Amino acid sequence: MKKLTYSAAVLACATALVGCNMPQAGGVKELKTDSQKFSYMLGQDMGSYIKSLGVDVDLAALSQGIADTVTGKKPLLTPEQATLVREAFRNKMQEAQASKSKGAVEKNAKDGAAYIEKFKAEAGVITTKSGLMYKIITEGKGAMPKATDKVKVHYTGMLVDGKVFDSSVQRGQPAEFPVMGVIPGWSEALQLMKVGEKIKLVLPSELAYGERGAGQDIGPGATLVFEVELIDIVK
Repeated sequence: MKKLTYSAAVLACATALVGCNMPQAGGVKELKTDSQKFSYMLGQDMGSYIKSLGVDVDLAALSQGIADTVTGKKPLLTPEQATLVREAFRNKMQEAQASKSKGAVEKNAKDGAAYIEKFKAEAGVITTKSGLMYKIITEGKGAMPKATDKVKVHYTGMLVDGKVFDSSVQRGQPAEFPVMGVIPGWSEALQLMKVGEKIKLVLPSELAYGERGAGQDIGPGATLVFEVELIDIVK
């Protein structure tokens, strides 16, 4: 379900009640009319949104706020008071998110450092000035890409716990992209490889997605591990 914004969620609930009678104590037991079904569906959407926030919501006060607005009754909060409540809620959510993100960065940094130390101890590992680390799995004999080139590669991307978050190998389709059109660690690594070469590549977070992370799988501050095969330089 597409998440509603704060304002859209409130509007959705208000819309659900327009033209309908407020439910009596005990709630609706059966949805008979199209209006009831549509209203209940919107209520489910808002309920999912509220549940995702992880905050305590007084359902009686919520229902009263909707009813007062729809029926034109004098609200218990003035517009100014409502704005202050809304801003306080937004600040609280931002603080909670910042705290959660900080904790994730610290954990990912610790896990990444442990993995890097273990990888560095393996035979054949090369570490560049930037902190990029790689180990040649299969030697290449072809040309080396330049920053201005486009390449064709097969790759598998993993977190330090081994979870795969992306893989052209699993899709069965090599990827093509400009050498400088990817994350910094990849751009550097590709220019160190020869066509036909396959490496294991370890990127500290600052050479990957940093503290912002990427998508659902790559958390903030995550160290990333790749197996990369340089298939060709695309002309």
